Formats: sequence, structure tokens, C-alpha cells
Amino acid sequence: MMELIKSMFVSASGMRVQGERSRMIAENVANASSVPQTPDQQPYRRKIITFKGELDRELGAKLVTINKRTFDRSPFGARYDPGHPGANADGYIALPNVNGLIEAIDMKEAQRTYEANLNMIETAQAMINRTIELIR
Repeated sequence: MMELIKSMFVSASGMRVQGERSRMIAENVANASSVPQTPDQQPYRRKIITFKGELDRELGAKLVTINKRTFDRSPFGARYDPGHPGANADGYIALPNVNGLIEAIDMKEAQRTYEANLNMIETAQAMINRTIELIR
């Protein structure tokens, strides 16, 4: 039964990191059209998150944790808009390096991974309950 409880902790750690990933994706989407207001500013830079497995010695299981939060170093886009206050000397404004399609795919992946972890917790809980019923 202890192994089932450990699996629930592992799945819960997966849910936590996928929840954080979803929040970061939502922030990227919310700032996808944020452009600089002066020529010397940069637009919003897409944020990304990486994970790692970390041993929980007390539990004796490897949990998923956030490795680091960082920025996507892909180049910014540009749009010709010489009347915009953020336009450079050539009349271009820098655009965020956020691609809505990539964010949608990442969000779907985070959602499915979250759901898979939730299903694992529900299954382990049902198995524990069934074991307790058999013991009675």
C-alpha cells in the first residue's frame, strides 16, 4: 500500500509543475501583443520552464520539480509602423517572440499531463480503498 501512496505523491508533484507551466503559458499569451512604448525598450520575451526529477529521501521517491524558469532566446519579430512611439529610426517596432500556435500546443500538453497525473491519483486512491475494504 505504501507504493500506492508514493505514486500519489509523484503524481501530485507532476500536477504542481504542470499547473505552474500553465500559468506561465497564460502569461505568455496575455503578453503576446505587448510592444515597447519607446525605441530603447524591448518587447515581452517569452518565458519557458524546465523540469527535473528530484529524490525525496523521506518518501523514497523521485518527484518532479521545476528546474528553472528562463526566457526563450529566439529573435523578436518586427512590424513596420513609423507612427508608433516604440518605432526605431527605420520605423519598425519589435514584437514579442510569442507564437500563439506554440502556446496553444504547450497548453494542451500541460493540460493532458495534468489530467494524466490526476487520473493516476484517482486510480491509486481507488486501489487503496479497495484494499481497505478487503482487509475488513
